[in-house]
Amino acid sequence: MSETTPYGAAHRLLDLVTPFLGASPPVRVRAWDGSTAGPSDAPLLDVRSRRALRHLLWSPGELGLARAYIAGDLDVPGGADALADGLRTVWDGVADRPAPTRPGWRTWVGAFPAALRLGAFGPRPRPPAGEIRLDGERHTRRRDADVIAAHYDLSNAFYALFLDPTMAYSSASYRADDVTLEQAQTAKLDLICDKLGLTEGQTLLDVGCGWGSLALHAAEHRGARGVGITLSAQQHAYVTEQAQRRGLADLVEVRRQDYRALDALDRTADGRGFDAVASIEMGEHVGEENYATYLSVLRHHVRPGGRVLVQQMSRRAGSAPGGGPFIETYIAPDMHMRPLPETLAYVERAGFEILDVEAMREDYVRTVADWQAAYEKRFDEAVALVGEEQARMWRLYLVGGGLAFAQGRMGVDQVLVTRSAA
Repeated sequence: MSETTPYGAAHRLLDLVTPFLGASPPVRVRAWDGSTAGPSDAPLLDVRSRRALRHLLWSPGELGLARAYIAGDLDVPGGADALADGLRTVWDGVADRPAPTRPGWRTWVGAFPAALRLGAFGPRPRPPAGEIRLDGERHTRRRDADVIAAHYDLSNAFYALFLDPTMAYSSASYRADDVTLEQAQTAKLDLICDKLGLTEGQTLLDVGCGWGSLALHAAEHRGARGVGITLSAQQHAYVTEQAQRRGLADLVEVRRQDYRALDALDRTADGRGFDAVASIEMGEHVGEENYATYLSVLRHHVRPGGRVLVQQMSRRAGSAPGGGPFIETYIAPDMHMRPLPETLAYVERAGFEILDVEAMREDYVRTVADWQAAYEKRFDEAVALVGEEQARMWRLYLVGGGLAFAQGRMGVDQVLVTRSAA
C-alpha cells in the first residue's frame, strides 16, 4: 500500500531517483514540506532539508548519504534500531534486484527540471564534523600516527560509553546465549591466552594493544609479563594508569611507538624473542603494501617455536578493501581488508606454520549489537562529549558495521601460527 498524501516534494524525490535505480526504493519518504510517498509499511526516510539533495549531488552514493545523515539533513526516525531496519531493507532490496542499466543522456536530461524544482542545485554543503583529512603518502609513520589520533584519541571517556569494563575494542567470544558483553570479552582474552600457552613468567608482546585488555588480563590472571605498543596517546595513558592502579606495573609495560620501530629495540632482555606475540584487529590497518613487513616484525620478535595469534577482519572477495567511502572517510582512511585465504597465503610466505584458524564473524555480530545497545542508552552523553554530528556518525558506524558482519560482507578470524626453529 502507498501513501496518498497530496503530491509534493516526497513524490518528486521518488520520481527523480527511480529511473536511476531501475525501480522505486523500498522506503517511505517524508520530505521537508510534510508530504510523504512510498509504501506505508516501509522504513521511513525523513528528508529534512534540500541540503540533503546537495550532499548527494556533490558526493553521489554512499558518502553523500552518510554526510546527509550525519549532518541531520537526512534521518531515519526511531534511533539505531530503525536505522538498522532501514539500511537492511535498502540493502536487501538492492541485492535482490538485477543491476540497473547505466542511465543514458535522456535520463539525465529528463531529471534536470525535477532536480531544479526540488532545490537540489546549490553550493557544496559543509562536510560534517569528524571527517579524517590526511596529507602525504599512505602508511608513512607520520600518517599512520595521524589516523590513529583521529580515531582513537577522541577521549577514553567516549569509548567507555559502549565498551565493556575490559575496554576491549575487538570481537568478543560468546560461548553461551546468556552471557554479557564483559563475560564474552573475558572469554576472548582467556581464549587467546590459552592458544598462546601463556603461563607465569612468560613474556607477551601485544602489537596494537589498544586499551591494554590482553596485556593486563595476561598479567593479572596468568602471571605473564607483557609489553604493549600503541600509537594512541589516550590508550597509552589509560594502560599506564590501569597497570599502576591494579598493581601490575612490574608486569605490564606500554610503549607509544610504531610497530616498525620495534626492530630497533631488543626483543626481550635476553634478546631471544618473546614467548608469544599477539596482534588483535590491527593487521587491517597496516596497508597491503606493508603487510609482509608487519608479519616479519611479528616473526622477528617471537622466539623460535613461539606462538603468534593474529585476530583480523576480512572482506568478501570483490568488495571494497577499505570498507567503502563512509569507513574510508570517517573511520579508517587507509584500512585494507582482504579475503581470508589471501591473508593465510601471506602468513605462510612469512615463514609461519598455521596451527589453527577460528572464524568469529557470528561473535562480531553479537559484539557490535551489544556495543550498539550500550551506545544508544548513553547517546545523550555521547553528544555532550563529541557533539551531535560526531555522535550520529558513530551511530551510523556501529549500525552499518553490525549489518556488514550479519550479512557476511565482512568477517573476522583468529589465526594461530608458530615460528619454526629455522
